[in-house]
Amino acid sequence: MFVRSDFRLEPDDLEQLDTLGISPEKFYRDLERFAMGFPPTEVDRPCTPGDGILQLSDEEVRRYLAAYEHASSGRPVTKFVPASGAATRMFRELLAARDERTLNPTAQDCLRQLERFAFYDALRLTLRERGFDLDGLRRSGTFETILDFLLFGRGLGYATVPKALLPFHRYPAGARTAFEEHLVEALQYSCDGRGVARAHFTISSEHSEAFHDRFQLVRSLYETNSRHLDVTFSNQLDSTQTPAVDERNTPIRDRRGRLVLRPAGHGALLENLNALQADVVFIKNIDNVVPDRLRETTVRYKKALAGLLITLEAQTHDALRALRQHPTSDQRRDLFRWAGEQLNLKAPAGLEQSPEGERWLIERLNRPLRVCGMVKNQGEPGGGPFWIRSRNGELSLQIVEKSQINLNDPAQQEALEASTHFNPVDLVCALRDVDGRPFDLMRYVDEEAGMTTVKSNDGKQIKALELPGLWNGSMAGWNTVFVEVPLSTFNPVKVLTDLLRPEHQ
Repeated sequence: MFVRSDFRLEPDDLEQLDTLGISPEKFYRDLERFAMGFPPTEVDRPCTPGDGILQLSDEEVRRYLAAYEHASSGRPVTKFVPASGAATRMFRELLAARDERTLNPTAQDCLRQLERFAFYDALRLTLRERGFDLDGLRRSGTFETILDFLLFGRGLGYATVPKALLPFHRYPAGARTAFEEHLVEALQYSCDGRGVARAHFTISSEHSEAFHDRFQLVRSLYETNSRHLDVTFSNQLDSTQTPAVDERNTPIRDRRGRLVLRPAGHGALLENLNALQADVVFIKNIDNVVPDRLRETTVRYKKALAGLLITLEAQTHDALRALRQHPTSDQRRDLFRWAGEQLNLKAPAGLEQSPEGERWLIERLNRPLRVCGMVKNQGEPGGGPFWIRSRNGELSLQIVEKSQINLNDPAQQEALEASTHFNPVDLVCALRDVDGRPFDLMRYVDEEAGMTTVKSNDGKQIKALELPGLWNGSMAGWNTVFVEVPLSTFNPVKVLTDLLRPEHQ
């Protein structure tokens, strides 16, 4: 094990780590990662329609919709939403304008169109309660007061509110938060035969009360006599935190002398997903929602993806049962062909005829399965679908971030530029094996697919460590199918002005 000769954990450090459930061995392994880095992902080629990406016909969509409607009534379905992110990034330009006492172009644009935001009425009311008139402040150009009440604790405090609890859309009955839009979606495509829609949100512990209070406040608005919500929450485990280091890879300390530890990215949420012991799970980001008038296409394709998943899962289980009976060489050949055509499993040359071939196929089929929606690339930042070559030479389908690719390699740069599709985080997953037992999802992680990032701490630049991403390296060992979905199903809100797009009005 690599351990820096000039750093040793002190007794107080060991006590701090023990409180969080972090072993000294894990801490030192994390330090080793900073020193050694992560190898780049070797991209063979981008996935394209007909080569790794399915394009469903209208008839196939209808067939998979029916398959899902039939199967979902008899098995538990859960919607899993990472929702712990703060809205700081959304309000970055407004925070800068307040600090610098000068309106930048983004802040000007937002203030000029303030009435188009779903939070406009709440802001106006809050100001009125403190003796201010919003329209008068706008006419006089007193933007500091408006921003104070929008961003900070004396008013709405949106700069520190979770993005999930921000009003996204305006309706005649009032504004809806992103959290509420996900509840409405869950009722439309994740109900079981008893009409119960399960939704699980990963949230920050400091905001737990706010989420619980919001749910109790609004649940009666969306539940009906026949459809009910079963909503649960979990926090990212303290034990997944990783050390922050300086440019020499030495752990840094805060002003009290304690080690600075940071959340390890959305890959840490694999622990939360694993703990659910779930069956069929939809995964979607908190900020990718639309108002009611645009929801039909989203719901239609969510169900179609799930129908395809359930169909492939049933075929996979049939194949595993056939393999348990030691099939003939012709039957085994047919199973290898099916696995290659339907699940993109590319067996190493000669393995099909080898005595090891049957064991290889059983092991590869008996894994978690995911069907991932992909949209045509419109220049959004983020990952995409690729054929990648693993360290043992095998090809597989993976969602790869740009930061994982060696852009100094012309061939890798060319593969990236040839990419046609983008990952909108639109997944549906089957998480139980052929015997109905939950998979241990921690077994299928590519530990080499993490990354180091540059962050800021007390005004100083530091390095942070992120675990393999939830839908990237954390699912590297899953069986994967990519499906093209309409661009209208992808409407993320990364910055505040995204809420001014027609899709969110």
